[in-house]
Amino acid sequence: MRIVIAPDKFKGSLSAAQVATHLGRGIRVALPGADIVSVPVADGGEGTLDAAVGAGYERVAVTVSGPTGEPLASAFARQGHRAVVEMAAASGLDVLPGGTLDAGGATSLGTGELIRAALDAGCTEIVIGVGGSACTDGGAGLLQGLGAVFTDDAGAPLPRGGLPLATLARVTLDSLDRRLPGVRFVLAGDVDNPLLGTRGAAAVFAPQKGASASVAAELDASLKHYVEVLARTAGPHVWTAANAPGAGAAGGVGFAALAVLGAERRPGVDVVLELAGLAEKIRSADLVITGEGSLDEQTLGGKTPLGVARQAAAAGIPVIAVCGRSTLTAPQLQAAGFLQTYALTEIERDTTICMTKAGPLLEQLGQSLGAYFEAWHRLGARTKEYSE
Repeated sequence: MRIVIAPDKFKGSLSAAQVATHLGRGIRVALPGADIVSVPVADGGEGTLDAAVGAGYERVAVTVSGPTGEPLASAFARQGHRAVVEMAAASGLDVLPGGTLDAGGATSLGTGELIRAALDAGCTEIVIGVGGSACTDGGAGLLQGLGAVFTDDAGAPLPRGGLPLATLARVTLDSLDRRLPGVRFVLAGDVDNPLLGTRGAAAVFAPQKGASASVAAELDASLKHYVEVLARTAGPHVWTAANAPGAGAAGGVGFAALAVLGAERRPGVDVVLELAGLAEKIRSADLVITGEGSLDEQTLGGKTPLGVARQAAAAGIPVIAVCGRSTLTAPQLQAAGFLQTYALTEIERDTTICMTKAGPLLEQLGQSLGAYFEAWHRLGARTKEYSE
């Protein structure tokens, strides 16, 4: 029996690779002879770098400017001329010093520096995985990392972050890295918000990064001014980019990627599943297992478990979901394509314990899951035998 385990991370608890490892241990107790293939995946946010490395990409270590400007040990993934840059690894919430939120001052500079490092490595196709960002700077920091210059009325360089964009007077783009026009960029993420307004980067996501309602409003005004100034330099297409789906991703990094880098926007889970070669790996599988920390309405919007379930369904392979908790109804889970769903909260009601002891609990679920699927598989085989 061949089982492919392709989960996303359990955020705040286990990486995708750790989830797969613990599930595999449990399944082998119930199914000692199973051929288990682990394929850690992601949706373009945290875990995208690990998914690429798990798919055979080389991890390339780089020191960049973190979200507050302090030096940060980071990395990108490379395979031949292709690179994968995970924004969260350079400009994410999880790498904030001391975990202190700074929605108005955090920068995406380090993400731009990762891209430049990929250019230095000779890469001509760069996937930018967005999600889990700490900043709301419209990608200004990313562009600075690639050579753009942002100045105020006095000609002085702008401080980092989104709030200082309110005093922006000029953006100089002719200083951008000259290798950029020869590079194909892919913006990988699941956010379809525009840059500005009530559904924009500041209004929707800045509060999650520590911004009060008043600071979020200031950030939205600063980003609008930024678009106005950039449009004077780059042209009216900048406004089209600002209104495009995905422009509000990662605090507006999506906007910079679309407006200046000419990126192609794609669903993050589709990009990562291609990187991982999931379609090929599940071709001869008897079962696919996927999941994430929380199965909820966002999952149904196109996050990792749904993407995996769709690939499994296309190949005619049953798929089971595992999670820390689920807020979805049984009909919703069935409509998403899951044969069965297992949640840690079914065996441990205390969510704190579910977070801290997720590994052992997943091994316990793995045993139950393995036993269930063996019985289901045998029943299907007997039913087929009788029908013949």
